[in-house]
Amino acid sequence: MAVKQAVRPIRLERQTPVPADIDIAQQAKMKPITELAEELGLNPDEIELYGPYKAKVKLEVLERLREVPNGKYIDVTAITPTPLGEGKTTTTIGLSQALGAHLGKSVMTCIRQPSQGPTFGIKGGAAGGGYSQVVPMEDFNLHLTGDIHAITAANNLLAAAIDVRMLHESEATDEQLFERLFPKDKQGKRHFAVNMLNRLKKLGIDKTDPNEMTPEERSRFVRLDIDPDSITWRRVIDTSDRFLRGITIGQGPNEKGMERKTGFDITVASEIMAVLALTTSLADMRRRFGEMVIGTNRKGEAINADDLGVAGAMTVLMKDAIKPTLMQTLEGTPVFVHAGPFANIAHGNSSIIADMIGLKLADYVVTESGFGSDMGMEKFFNIKCRYSGLIPNVVVMVATVRALKMHGGGPKVVAGKPLDHAYTNENLDLLRAGLGNLLAHIGIARKFGVPVVVAINSFATDSEAELNLIRKVAVEEGGAEDAVICNHWAQGGEGAIALAEAVVKAAEKPSQFHFLYPLDIPIKEKIEIIAREVYGADGVDYEPLAEQRIAEYTRLGFDRLPICMAKTHLSLSHNAELKGVPKGFRIPVRDIRASVGAGFLYPLVGTMSTMPGLPTRPAFYDVDLDLETGRVIGLF
Repeated sequence: MAVKQAVRPIRLERQTPVPADIDIAQQAKMKPITELAEELGLNPDEIELYGPYKAKVKLEVLERLREVPNGKYIDVTAITPTPLGEGKTTTTIGLSQALGAHLGKSVMTCIRQPSQGPTFGIKGGAAGGGYSQVVPMEDFNLHLTGDIHAITAANNLLAAAIDVRMLHESEATDEQLFERLFPKDKQGKRHFAVNMLNRLKKLGIDKTDPNEMTPEERSRFVRLDIDPDSITWRRVIDTSDRFLRGITIGQGPNEKGMERKTGFDITVASEIMAVLALTTSLADMRRRFGEMVIGTNRKGEAINADDLGVAGAMTVLMKDAIKPTLMQTLEGTPVFVHAGPFANIAHGNSSIIADMIGLKLADYVVTESGFGSDMGMEKFFNIKCRYSGLIPNVVVMVATVRALKMHGGGPKVVAGKPLDHAYTNENLDLLRAGLGNLLAHIGIARKFGVPVVVAINSFATDSEAELNLIRKVAVEEGGAEDAVICNHWAQGGEGAIALAEAVVKAAEKPSQFHFLYPLDIPIKEKIEIIAREVYGADGVDYEPLAEQRIAEYTRLGFDRLPICMAKTHLSLSHNAELKGVPKGFRIPVRDIRASVGAGFLYPLVGTMSTMPGLPTRPAFYDVDLDLETGRVIGLF
């Protein structure tokens, strides 16, 4: 049986003041990824190298380690953030470095791959910051091992298959479609292609020779008769391009009469990304791809990717993307980077597969949920843990003085603009007024029965009195197991030792984890439980389109799926302007979409968009290549 052991740490050579993130990353000493893999207990034939510092890990390792007990499972989340972010990924990395490089624990970090949208937009990258980073930072924030490109290709292959199938059906009789779908081979015989078999089974046709199908069976098989108005599948691109939110396709001279309105989502909002994050094996991924519903036919019956015969090809495009990518922190502890769904428009968590492998390789797995506990953490518990069967042991709740002051009524925080003096000078009254947001988030996590440790991510401008006030309130009023002041941005793992010790202690408590709702209740009831118990809303209002979708999805049998709310991350409510702990509001649901392959329904709340836009001054202004050294500059 494999022995879990801590890896050899790398000693940080810290500087004061702390240099820019990219300067720290480019000066980092890294161990070859083959060395890190060996330290983890991986065999040489279980990794695929992508250069000296990245490797894909094969899923076969799960079979070899199947009898190894799982380690402790820790989820890092946060309070409602400012638009600047509160250092959740930095805390995730700092905690892992503290556990592995300073406490001598075997630890694996599991985080998402960043999207090009925020990297070149307003937020920047997501590799952590300061002396708590994943390296190589440039690789992490850009192409990595090509997973997002594979998702884009697979998603758009399905989109192309939908429109071309409608075109060809519009121009041909049933018999012509049969002739084209079943061309004779050199011996004059017709065959069912491998990607036709699931549709045959769905239709209840038990023939093995296409020629044996009756005229009625031929018609049912070859004519999908997709209703263009029902199509919910959109194209994707991993760029924040607001002008692709709504487009008209089919305007070429050879596609006359086939025009329809559609649009683009950002790639990380694709259902294929959600499938990648929630799948548990290659076979499970293939099944989920086939079950992805793109719309209905004119009879109101669901049409999926297997009906279009494209799910197998999509699986081939994704066969390498299903393997998590092994990287390292600045202090040489291991990191799995895998999948990257946004938490405001998808479920916002890295992959189940990475967690499964990590829990076999390490005694502690530290993963991260996107945005606040009302967003990624709620979906981590209700969706991800439901499909993985994994039981979380601890929640780490990241809080900052500046975010709590904002929730207390502080001036507006705007990315790219200097912080108001209210955030950089001691102001206990303003801080105290905002502490309700922290208490609300601790309460959300405790509703799932999981112990909470608060990580107070400190900044140089925070006063000791402000930090101690947060500690006192979090424990005495919020019921947190502990609240720890951290300085991992400036000190790396050393600045999170106390946090790591608190997490280790909390992880020993028996887990009382439970889901917030059962699956066998109506769609509306599930939505309303989330709105009431997580957001604190008085109720939910459904627009006519949402009502129509609920009726349709219930008729089609999709009402037993969990719910993935798409809403703003900047408020507990649907309105980004409502800070603190909003009261007296109702959640407006304008539409609901079905991600049947991924396994959830996602209501669109308020004005939530699935394609972000670029600001006036995007981050790409700073990004370039030093032509003398070949180094990337300007990433952050």
